[in-house]
Amino acid sequence: MNIPVWVNGELIDPAQATVSVFDHGLMVGDGVFETIKLVNGRSFALTRHLDRLKLSAQRMDLPEPDVAAIAGGIDRLLENAPGWALGRIRVTYTSGPGPLGSDRGNQGTTTVVIIDEQKPFPATANVTVVPWPRNERGALSGVKSTSYGDNAKALLYAKKRGGGEAVFGNLAGNLCEGTGSNVFLVLDGRLVTPTLEAGCLAGVTRGLVLEWFGGEETDIPLSALYEAEEAFLTSTTRDVQPIKLVDDTELPIAPGPITSKAMRVFAERAASDLDP
Repeated sequence: MNIPVWVNGELIDPAQATVSVFDHGLMVGDGVFETIKLVNGRSFALTRHLDRLKLSAQRMDLPEPDVAAIAGGIDRLLENAPGWALGRIRVTYTSGPGPLGSDRGNQGTTTVVIIDEQKPFPATANVTVVPWPRNERGALSGVKSTSYGDNAKALLYAKKRGGGEAVFGNLAGNLCEGTGSNVFLVLDGRLVTPTLEAGCLAGVTRGLVLEWFGGEETDIPLSALYEAEEAFLTSTTRDVQPIKLVDDTELPIAPGPITSKAMRVFAERAASDLDP
């Protein structure tokens, strides 16, 4: 089945869809994006994701995206989509065409929405700590920007070493986040996760776990990741995924009792409300 894409308000065959080669999303990574989970052909937590898209755009001084139009575009795409058990929506919003440099152009923004099937993640995760820190004081800290070069490099580094996800510390030497995930640890029986001030993205799944299950936001030394009693990743497409291995260190149990309960609570609450 040939599923169209939505580009600046129009449904287009993917083979015919075009974006300017001068688009600053391509040229300099000047844009923001969201990935939204599809469950049996229906979006999950769409309002939260579109709210975060607006916040990311605001923090990058981009014009406010028309999230009502984007939501309408998503609805139109889903009318043409199979009812996958698990899928994903990718919304990309850029500053649009611009000159060959960092100055922005004045031709208007670009918005693209794509949907596709999502393969399930493994039952447990092996993670690799990378040697490059997140800059928690950087201009893009906490922004879901299309400038993802550091994540692509980090994930390649992890996969070459047998990891399925890369984990960053920050400049302060504390735990930050994964390339596309947040990290929770159980330390002395307490469920903890890095604060947003540590430089991590305010993940939608992270926020829901904190609301529905609890946990403490605090600064966590990066070394604590190796010493955790339990640990798990959260992200839009993996939900709650237990961590089994950190580099060459095997954690005591995956999933442990707290992780198992968090997985169960998240699954039950998410099933009862698709737009929490």
